[in-house]
Amino acid sequence: MAWWWGTTLSDGNRAMATTWSRLRAARRPGLVAYLTAGYPSAATSLEALKAADEFADVIEVGVPFSDPLADGPTIQRSTFEALKAGMTLPRTLELIEKARLGRPVVVFTYLNPVLRYGIERFLADAAALGVAGLLLTDLPAGADREIESAVTSSPLDLIRLLAPTTENERLRQAVQDAQGFLYLVSRLGVTGARASLAADLESFVARVREVSSLPLAVGFGISTPEQAARVGRIADGVVVGSALVEALGTRGVGGARSLLASLRHAVDANGAAA
Repeated sequence: MAWWWGTTLSDGNRAMATTWSRLRAARRPGLVAYLTAGYPSAATSLEALKAADEFADVIEVGVPFSDPLADGPTIQRSTFEALKAGMTLPRTLELIEKARLGRPVVVFTYLNPVLRYGIERFLADAAALGVAGLLLTDLPAGADREIESAVTSSPLDLIRLLAPTTENERLRQAVQDAQGFLYLVSRLGVTGARASLAADLESFVARVREVSSLPLAVGFGISTPEQAARVGRIADGVVVGSALVEALGTRGVGGARSLLASLRHAVDANGAAA
């Protein structure tokens, strides 16, 4: 039996819950920033994470994986470059440790790297670093009860990814053991910046609110402050990934910082107007 079973909330869990409670009390949407670990280099990635810590409410750290089927060209490119430079799951954890982030951290990964590392070993090591949550992109709810139980019983929150095509009955099942917050995919397809948001996004958010009281963060395709403001009017959180990774790759940490600042301003102004 894992050592954490039966324990109280970890520092990471507590930080996650406190963050969403604070945002809800302020009636302000949260900003969730995604960055690929090790892109475009380990040193620059470290600085980018520190920049995200200044502006975001939650930080998702993506673990590079050789077969990132759910990701679009921007994050795939960042993943492959990070892999070529030697970034791995153990080194991702080292990067998180070095960054000493003050915001709740969610490790965003495919299942295979975690299985190779060892699920209980990973959960123990991540918890020791204060990691707040785990999002396994290719583990649908109910696909592996043993793994799901290991995560939900650990100090890390099990973050669920929900697609807009999920039917209501399946939606109720998928959120039963979800923790932390729910990540709503705004549209079908892979990750990547889009010129516009899905027309049925508001109805999707409303359907999920009917079956869960967890905070709802919407991602996939959000790339501009205007889009972030629109999403912030209907959801609890706004996730920006591909646009941030693109800004980092083309304009460096300064470009990423500039985008984060504009997104921060957009979601804050949106909350002030509520």
